[in-house]
Amino acid sequence: MTSTGGFRPHRVAVLALDGLLPFELGIPHRIFGRPKDERGRLLYEVVTCSVRPPGPVETDADFTVHVPHGPEALAEADTVIVPASYELGPVFEEGRLTGELAAALGLIRPGTRLASICTGVYVLAAAGLLDGRPATTHWADAERFQRMFPKVRVDADVLFIDDGDVLTSAGVAAGIDLCLHMVRSDFGTAVANDVARRTVVPPHRDGGQAQYVERPVPDPQLSTTTAARAWALGRLHEPIQLRDMAEQEAMSVRTFTRRFREEVGVSPGQWLTQQRVERARHLLEDTGLSMDQVARDAGFGTAQSMRQHLQQALGVTPTAYRRTFRTGAGA
Repeated sequence: MTSTGGFRPHRVAVLALDGLLPFELGIPHRIFGRPKDERGRLLYEVVTCSVRPPGPVETDADFTVHVPHGPEALAEADTVIVPASYELGPVFEEGRLTGELAAALGLIRPGTRLASICTGVYVLAAAGLLDGRPATTHWADAERFQRMFPKVRVDADVLFIDDGDVLTSAGVAAGIDLCLHMVRSDFGTAVANDVARRTVVPPHRDGGQAQYVERPVPDPQLSTTTAARAWALGRLHEPIQLRDMAEQEAMSVRTFTRRFREEVGVSPGQWLTQQRVERARHLLEDTGLSMDQVARDAGFGTAQSMRQHLQQALGVTPTAYRRTFRTGAGA
């Protein structure tokens, strides 16, 4: 990022509200506090602010946090992030902002990117910023949120939604996915992947939060499908039959399929397709292989088959994906 004075990091302001969840407050600092340019300069400057002058803010844990900035920090931000809070008062109960919160949000410059983590979306909705727009929140709160804000187009089946200048995420760890997505959008795949590796999290998670709703936990005394998955990941470029995976666990196809769904949340066939899409993504980003070769190495067989699967999973063609996310090394 540059300005008239030369290099300037992208300024992220995290709005700390009473009742905040410490884990979610730390997500933006962890993700945006890592990226650097080739000269070792931090690409982001992250500050925490309150709607009040600097001082203590209550958390949902048995400690408070000292917030060093007041609401004036919002006026200087390029991105404002609102983590979840369990004490939103009128915002959560009546769908309206307090005078204090409204005044703070009024300091945000037009064009500033806004984002929420989990129930932080209530703040954006109460401010009228989501009317007529798509948004998400924690799956357990989506129905209530939709009733309170009927003008918002709620999608409870995704990890996050990017609607341009306003982004919203599902519960807790989905905030990591959202922040990594913003890094990827700002500075590219290579930077986001490096942050993900350093944070020891996936650089991108496919699928939605519906996968995590009331999924049964398998009995730990039962055989798992871990070995079969590891076996399949080592030969994605080969044809893999369901019976081949079941044999790795010495199970019948029927038992294996049931256990697999219990542990992973999708069928073996769906999981294989997801892994092949991931393999194709990495090859498109990091190599100069032809489309035919990427398709073969990812296990799709033909470029046309790969195109169909990527279009369905990611909404873009392989060519468009490579053009957008090709890394420097791959290029």
